[in-house]
This record gives sequence, structure tokens and C-alpha cells, in this order.
Amino acid sequence: MDTVIIIDSSSDLPLEFIEENKIPFLGLICHLDGEDYVDDFGKTLTYEKFYSKIRQGSMPTTSQINVYRFHEIFKKYAQEGKSIIYLAMSSQMSGCYSSAVIAKQQVEEEIEDVDISVIDTKSACIGEGIIVYYAYEMLKNGSSKEEIINWIEDNKLKVHHWFIVEDLIHLKKGGRLSATKANIGTLLQIKPTIYIDKEGNLQNINNVRGRKKAIKALLDRMEENIIIDENTVIGISHGDCIEDALNLRDIILEKYKIKKVIINHVGPVIASHTGAGMLSICFIGKDRVI
Repeated sequence: MDTVIIIDSSSDLPLEFIEENKIPFLGLICHLDGEDYVDDFGKTLTYEKFYSKIRQGSMPTTSQINVYRFHEIFKKYAQEGKSIIYLAMSSQMSGCYSSAVIAKQQVEEEIEDVDISVIDTKSACIGEGIIVYYAYEMLKNGSSKEEIINWIEDNKLKVHHWFIVEDLIHLKKGGRLSATKANIGTLLQIKPTIYIDKEGNLQNINNVRGRKKAIKALLDRMEENIIIDENTVIGISHGDCIEDALNLRDIILEKYKIKKVIINHVGPVIASHTGAGMLSICFIGKDRVI
């Protein structure tokens, strides 16, 4: 069977990469100012419009991909005789993984000899995107489904996600931060350094005062944990702060010889909870220890 890799929009890869590789995906739903948008990597709800709305005070929310939509896409490719891998956003942040597992079971009951694998990447944002990137490189180079899955399982807990946020209001709204801490932190210009742990949960590792120091903290964390080789790909995602992202990229490329740096906006799935000004760096390194 030919293998198809299906992803979700929380991976925050550039639209050009998605279109160039003809990657099938499902978008989570963003609810913004009374309208519902399927997140399709900035094509319908542009990043410019989304971040403009946030800066004007809009407070978007998101909805996971339901069982029906997973069932439809799994059934489509199963009927075409494809072997399916779905790479899911961390199950600790979204119900997409659970919905996909239910849909997989439904399709297995309807069609004989289907081959569907649903993988909890324990990742999100451009960290999830890095897993997708490597998986598609393997697929294009002729790797088998088993080889791709084995690589993902061996490496997904080596994908590091480090990020800072500019505005604590969205973390407060999402229940990640108390109102008191958010108000005090905003007053003192506190920038929390946030990490995705080995269970796929968000953890506040430390707090830094001032954005410049916070960005340096991201680089410090990268240097502590990254493993550099000729195939190293680093992902940088930003909440509509491209200058910071490009500066981060230039610092990295000046110091390290690596294969690629992928830069993209943080899409509405993640940015609804982190707000404008979020900056992240993701890479493969040592095993997550937290």
C-alpha cells in the first residue's frame, strides 16, 4: 500500500510547504468575532486579519476536529487503498487525538484490511511541524510506513518546544495563569518561558523580566538541549513579530551550520491561547527530561 500522512493545522507549517508537498490536512476551528473559520494555514483567515483582530481586543476560541471529519478523510484514503498515518497535536492540549482514534475504529469496522495509524506527537505548533517535515522527507525518499512510524516514536520526545509570550491576558483566559499572576506579570513586564513536557503539557519553566532577556533565554535553552548535525532543522514561529523571528534565525545561522530554519506565524489554534508577540524555537535534541 502507498502511505499517506495526514496532519492537522496546529503544526503551523508555511502554506507553501503544505501546498508544495500536497499534504492532506484537517483544520481546527477558530471562533472569532461571531464567525467560524477552519484554520487552513492562513489561506482563509489570513494571519494579518487574525492578529489585527487580537490587537483590537478580540478574544478568539478554538474547537477540535470532530469524529465525523476524521471519519470522512480516513474513509476516503482507505477506499483508495492507502496506508494512513495521522500525526495528531498533543492529546494533552486537544481532543483531536481521541476523536481520530474513534474515527479509525469506525472505519476499521466498515472496511476490511484498512491500515490506519494515529500518533500522538506530544507536540504542537512548529515543533509538531518539525515532525511532519522529517516524516515527509522520509516518505519522499521511499521509507516504508513502519520506518516512518518508528522514527517518529523514537524522536517525538526529543522535539523541544521553548516559547515566550508578550501578553499574559490570553494565558489567563485559557486557565494557564491566575488573574493575579497575569496582572502582576504584565505590570512588571514578566515574560514566562514555557516548555512542552514529555507528557505533552505546557509547563512554565521560569520567568524573565523584559523581552530581550526572554529571547536570550530561548537561545540559552536551545544551546543546552539541541543536538546539531547536517540534517538539523530548527523551527521558529512568531505571533506576528517577524523581526524578532528573523533576528533569532540570524543569530542561530551565524553560530551553527544547519540544514534549514523554518519560520512561520503561529496560527490561530495556538495563538488564541498565547496572543500576539509569542515567539518560539523548536528543534530535535536531548530527550525531554521534564
